[in-house]
Amino acid sequence: MRLIFGFMALLIVLAVIGTLGKTQLSVLGLTGSATTRSANQGSETKAVTDAVMGRARDGAATIAVPGDMGGMAGAAPAVADVTVPMQAQAIQNRVRDQTNAALQKGADRSSASQP
Repeated sequence: MRLIFGFMALLIVLAVIGTLGKTQLSVLGLTGSATTRSANQGSETKAVTDAVMGRARDGAATIAVPGDMGGMAGAAPAVADVTVPMQAQAIQNRVRDQTNAALQKGADRSSASQP
């Protein structure tokens, strides 16, 4: 009797794990059962969706900027032939540079406000 309940519990756990795994894969778009696009979306929206979901176009990484950003209205997505480590390094460098610029700006403002 204990063997039957143990086996049933194992089947239930496997079913729950399988369902969760299938849900996660469908959200990521790896199973094809879920989609984030509708027929009336424009090319910019599709490019942003591809960039967010990590899909590549023409075998390269997709870098997209939504059209609603500042002076970037109507910007077309750019295709970059860089690897993921290169992109990560570029992001790290950009964050480091922005942090240094913010610290310098704060130091300049502090020194300007002191008599």
